Amino acid sequence: MNANQPIRVMLVDDHNVVRSGLGAFLMVFDDLELVGEASNGREAVRLAERLQPDVILMDLVMPEMDGAAATKAIREKWQNIQIVALTSFKEDELVQGALQAGAIGYLLKNVGADELADAIRSAHAGRPTLAPEAAQALIHASRMPADRPGFDLTDREREVLELLVEGYSNPEIADKLVVSRSTIKFHVSSILSKLHVTSRTEAVAVALKEKLVKKKD
Repeated sequence: MNANQPIRVMLVDDHNVVRSGLGAFLMVFDDLELVGEASNGREAVRLAERLQPDVILMDLVMPEMDGAAATKAIREKWQNIQIVALTSFKEDELVQGALQAGAIGYLLKNVGADELADAIRSAHAGRPTLAPEAAQALIHASRMPADRPGFDLTDREREVLELLVEGYSNPEIADKLVVSRSTIKFHVSSILSKLHVTSRTEAVAVALKEKLVKKKD
């Protein structure tokens, strides 16, 4: 690639507002060019094949195919495409999953424009960029004992688990915590995975048995 050509960037996020905001920010930098947008992982894989971008900014929690699965699929086929995970979540498991799938960077969506632009340039040059929270999550995960179910639950996941124990549904939990239903769905899936169970009922049983939450009278 000619050094004078801009870095070709593709955006993947299921929220139109986020994609619009990122697209507007990319226009500020002469050395960055927006070449395509996808609203889920499956669409991202198709577009990556057609557009062959240099760098993809990849959301992780999306419908149809999540960001980690899309990252893995893209990196296995096209090693020349670098992927930076850009998400609202900093859970240890999510950080590890994205990096294991082949992402070269992991940033939170509250990152500044200049910092994100630098991360795109670094990714294009083959240099990793990790948000401090993501680096901390990796250190934290490497130190955690793996002998007790639920040892790696985040504070938010414990909060959601407590509401599951109390019998709340996903929509009710979303309303109570003032977050989207898709966010709660992600947390519940993560809880089931970490507790090694396949249903909410099993999760509640494990939570009570292991005293992961206090049951209210």
